[in-house]
Amino acid sequence: MNEIDAKNYRCGYVAIVGRPNVGKSTLLNQILHFKLSIVTPKPQTTRHRIAGIFSDETAQIIFHDTPGLITPRYKLQEYLVRAARSAMADADVLLMLIEAGDSVQKQDRDILEQMVSHQRPIIVAINKSDIVEKNLILEQINILKDLPGVRDIIPISALKNEGVDSLLDGLRALLPLSPPLYPPDQLATEPERFFVSEIIREKIFMHYSDEIPYSTTVQIEEFHERPGRKDYIRATILVERKSQKGILIGKKGAALKKVGAAARQDIEAFLDRPVFLDLFVVVRPKWRDKSGMLKNLGYK
Repeated sequence: MNEIDAKNYRCGYVAIVGRPNVGKSTLLNQILHFKLSIVTPKPQTTRHRIAGIFSDETAQIIFHDTPGLITPRYKLQEYLVRAARSAMADADVLLMLIEAGDSVQKQDRDILEQMVSHQRPIIVAINKSDIVEKNLILEQINILKDLPGVRDIIPISALKNEGVDSLLDGLRALLPLSPPLYPPDQLATEPERFFVSEIIREKIFMHYSDEIPYSTTVQIEEFHERPGRKDYIRATILVERKSQKGILIGKKGAALKKVGAAARQDIEAFLDRPVFLDLFVVVRPKWRDKSGMLKNLGYK
């Protein structure tokens, strides 16, 4: 990166908000040109408020990729909603994603009302605009432009990187004048072991269906760098029922081996070094609904 213009430099926080599965994590990964947030076709994949840092010569934008806003059914989902609301409260600018071609649903309007209550400038990005007729997008824009708090509406395709530069320009203009808060080459604030656990969880979402992915979480029990040898990572996958443990492991451990192999490949790419990944499955009944256990797992 070239030398920054300290006098005109902008820096601040942007919360990416929206319904589940509208492309929030895909957008963050595209902006950073790096896979920071896990992405699957299933809704509610994101469980944490993940910070990704974009830096160039004119601005540093600290994005918070938030869980999709839903009506919670158990304590873990209550945490997800709190994490999203906390990100909105801390942000300088709010970025709402909606899907192109969708009518502006009641849930979208409810989310916008929450955003307006934080008294921050709001940009709405209409995602997946490359696969929808322009007249449908124009209809959405006509509805959105009259809603309170909306400063700008920008059609994008996060997957194809269309409109993303225009979106960054719009966000940059709304940030406060400030020097950067992080080194220009830093992409995230979480430690490596957090992203390792997320990669394993992503593979569970990709390899299993129904309730299995939502009933699991991953703990990194050991993470040892071993110069001259493969790093050693020991991870425990928590499930709620014995039957889920059996499904996760599979016949003679075959299913778990597939998850481990896929996860190890991505972990090595992420860390840029070889690893030995040891996976274990443990039953913790109703862990999603126990406050103490959720706190110990990092959901606060």
